[in-house]
Amino acid sequence: MLWVSEALRGKGTGTALIAAAEEEARRRGCLYAQVDTASFQARPFYEKQGYVVKLVLDNYPRVHQRFYLTKTL
Repeated sequence: MLWVSEALRGKGTGTALIAAAEEEARRRGCLYAQVDTASFQARPFYEKQGYVVKLVLDNYPRVHQRFYLTKTL
């Protein structure tokens, strides 16, 4: 799980963390990355990093949605 403190958001911390995770995945021979987030969380952030929504679960939990996004590495 990845969570970036409110104080660090907008300063490139999340972008640097995801770039490092993707680079490690490439080094290990991974071809794809997958993340998930809720509708009230970080979907725009992941899309800005090149992730694409592949699956949406409605009413998860109750009135929100859960998004599953992937990216080709």
